[in-house]
Amino acid sequence: MSDQSSQRYYASKQYLLPADNAETKRLEVQHNMITGVLGGRLSVAPTNLTTGDRVLESAAGSGIWALEFFEKNCADGIVLDIECIDISPAQFPASHPPEIHFSVNSVVDLPNPEWSDTFTYAHQRLLITAMNDSLWRSAVSELFRVVRPGGWVELVELEAQDFNSWSVGPHSTKLASLINTMYRAKGVIGDLSVYLPAILKEAGFMDTKCEKIRASIGGDADATPHKITDVKGYNSEMWRELWIGLKGPVVEAGGYGFIETAEEYAALVEGSVVECKASKEAYTTFFAILARKPEM
Repeated sequence: MSDQSSQRYYASKQYLLPADNAETKRLEVQHNMITGVLGGRLSVAPTNLTTGDRVLESAAGSGIWALEFFEKNCADGIVLDIECIDISPAQFPASHPPEIHFSVNSVVDLPNPEWSDTFTYAHQRLLITAMNDSLWRSAVSELFRVVRPGGWVELVELEAQDFNSWSVGPHSTKLASLINTMYRAKGVIGDLSVYLPAILKEAGFMDTKCEKIRASIGGDADATPHKITDVKGYNSEMWRELWIGLKGPVVEAGGYGFIETAEEYAALVEGSVVECKASKEAYTTFFAILARKPEM
């Protein structure tokens, strides 16, 4: 199997996935997959952007979304100013257009007052494994502060309520139970399609919407796509690398009563991948959650 060395770099105890070269490669493949299941769209929000608008990309990683979003808008004659933030610079690109800026910042504590009422659009993907209730509320409050009146926020997240949709055999069922146990211990919020719209409204946002997109795991997703809109979801390799990334925190926590060693965890992930690969029924769900800051 393609398991990486056990010596992975984790930027934070709170964020459960690594921030190293292997994770950068995984995230870039995952980016293409998410864009595919969204029908080739980089953005779902009805932003109506114009040249000079400022855009915030939170949890930017390598900046792949921002780079592609910038180029797509440039092709339409719209030159944006994009601010990319992450808690670690480890994955930032070596070069990028001067209109795209990278800085070490956290969405729970953005520059104040410099960024207040600044961004026409804020985009963030897959922070589920980094956040608990307190952190989500701080993040949403900060996003409300830095988005300008009339601006949009888009939060793309993954279903993590119970994982029944990909519990298709004994290994995947056991892995799902392990991940659920870890998430509960870490305070991870699973039902983000319900939770995030509610706290966005509490923070003062309006026009909240949640678009749900089903993505296959293994099975049909293992077919080689001819174009990005043919992508069905997580292929077996992507699914393997996602959960292998959690090996460090799982083993460090003692396995949560499900495994005892790194080798046992890797074998559990591999067994889960085999089950999902053979299944035509395993899937997960992405949520694109939108909200708009009221006009003054």
